[in-house]
Amino acid sequence: MKTIAIVTGGNSSEFDISVKSARAVERALTKLYDTYVIMVKGADWYWEDISGQIHKVDKNTFCLKLYDRMVRFDAVFIAIHGNPGENGFLQGYFELTGIPYTGCNTYTSALTFNKNACKSFLKDFSVKMARSTMINRDNIPDPDTLVEEIGLPMFIKPNESGSSFGVSKVKKVEEVITSIELAFTESPQVLAEEFISGSEVACGVIKTSEKTIVLPVTEIVSKNDFFDFEAKYDPGKADEITPGRFPDHVTALIQEASVNIATYLDCRGLVRVDFIVRDEAPVFIEVNTIPGLTEESIVPKQMKEYGIDPGELYSMLIEDAIKERG
Repeated sequence: MKTIAIVTGGNSSEFDISVKSARAVERALTKLYDTYVIMVKGADWYWEDISGQIHKVDKNTFCLKLYDRMVRFDAVFIAIHGNPGENGFLQGYFELTGIPYTGCNTYTSALTFNKNACKSFLKDFSVKMARSTMINRDNIPDPDTLVEEIGLPMFIKPNESGSSFGVSKVKKVEEVITSIELAFTESPQVLAEEFISGSEVACGVIKTSEKTIVLPVTEIVSKNDFFDFEAKYDPGKADEITPGRFPDHVTALIQEASVNIATYLDCRGLVRVDFIVRDEAPVFIEVNTIPGLTEESIVPKQMKEYGIDPGELYSMLIEDAIKERG
């Protein structure tokens, strides 16, 4: 039986969600592999056994030191949302140590994690997207000028973050500066983005060396002002309808755009592409290269609707990583 590390935790506000995703992956893989959930938090990388004993990971080789042996891993399933699992840092580390890992490569992970860079890249492929502008701490714009450029309402969000942490829907010019400061708590750069009126949707895409699978489209109806953190993880705060209530030709457009964007970005593994559908046309918002895998998350619901077992899918991703990166 192969030995698989499921890395989780991370250094961002998404720590708890990452742990929940990793536990869901562990449950799905428990009969297929010998699994170890490896916690990553800053310089502390460790596995906790059933007695609560902590065992440190040797970061030089990514081996686990136990009392009587060294555990060496055949592959790594990356289940960290945000830094350092989704921004290319861990991918670069595993490239250097020669250990196969699931998901996108170092370059794609870094590119997609930076929302502004990702949008700039996709402009060359004529992808429809909301107008936006980048904000750094040394060039915070005049609020009136920003409103004139982007319009109201607008979204102000961290350029590098997930799960809607630090995101504000700004309706008044007086809210601009406080919203920018909130976003800076999550990321050193901030994005001000045009509000697109329409239906929010998400579509999972699976890409391996042998096949591409597009999952059903989920329509998201938030009961909050937008699909914020509470709406994402409190089942009572949003309706996530899978498959979405769209005409067949609109669903086809969303799925086609999802696969195209994943292809343009050279994505690998399981990703989720988010859009706003305006006038039956999908407008790109962002791509998540390590989407949530908790019971409340969108992609597992799409997997269920499609008819693919989580263990089967995660095993497919692991075996593809071993084949291509081993």
